[in-house]
Amino acid sequence: MEISELEDALNVVQSSVSKIKWKLKPAAKRRLRIDILALCTGLRPVVMIDYGGKMPELQERLCTVLQLTQKESLFLQPLRVMVIEDMIYLIHVRGLAEYVESSLNSETKILFVNLQQDPPKMVIQTEQNLVATELKEIQKFFLSVFPVDGTNKGLLPCARKDHLVDEKSPVGGVITSQSSEFIDLSDCMQDVHVTVPTLNGWLLGYPVVYLFDRDHIADATYNLSTKSLHLFKVSVCRNGISGEGSHLEELMSFSVPYDLSTEGKNESWAQDFRAQMLIRFEKCKQAWRYLQMDVSECYPQAIVL
Repeated sequence: MEISELEDALNVVQSSVSKIKWKLKPAAKRRLRIDILALCTGLRPVVMIDYGGKMPELQERLCTVLQLTQKESLFLQPLRVMVIEDMIYLIHVRGLAEYVESSLNSETKILFVNLQQDPPKMVIQTEQNLVATELKEIQKFFLSVFPVDGTNKGLLPCARKDHLVDEKSPVGGVITSQSSEFIDLSDCMQDVHVTVPTLNGWLLGYPVVYLFDRDHIADATYNLSTKSLHLFKVSVCRNGISGEGSHLEELMSFSVPYDLSTEGKNESWAQDFRAQMLIRFEKCKQAWRYLQMDVSECYPQAIVL
């Protein structure tokens, strides 16, 4: 896709936000544009929307914006709003399907950190960790909802159904969607020990994911709050004919206990992660000018999980 076409799609988004009188602050408008561009160019399969308001108004506004934009831009039609409990996401249907499959096939490398012990340690044998095994079952459930072969027609781009048929989840939940723009997967978190922060660590594409169950949230919070951390931030600078892409914008960020990442960007997993991001970047260089990963140190401070 040409830069002009990307600009046209983003202008459609901006116009739709204005039409529904969604009063986003300038920083939130930039964040939404970067998130949508990252989804549509394959840099990320999922982004979490933690700006622009609260539920349920935020969900309604995002769904309305998608309804308006997808009438005008084929480029934006693979996008959906996804909700899990009180968290809301934008997803790229095909990108998420491919990411889930690569996770299950171990093509996407993920390290797990056990936050239930002090000090936190890397999990070597994930099959012996209950949260890790349940997370894998949730990943299988996601694959049934977002199959790479596209057999679930209700979730494919251009599907304009009023509702989707409920499907039983392998982890005991039920998926229900009220419209083709909105997918509620909250029930996949019922009757499991997996917490939302653990699910987010995987879902948002972090190379290091924190493991702790619902009974040890206080322990995990304490164990992370009392440790120095490395903060990894991936930033991008986008190409654009409007001149907007002249500065770096944060694409994603995640933390790792300092003692488990003393080499920072030189950790082997960090180098692998950066290499994976650069592969995605090379596939969409017409959209992005630059990608970099920085690491900073964060001293112990109160953290909410």
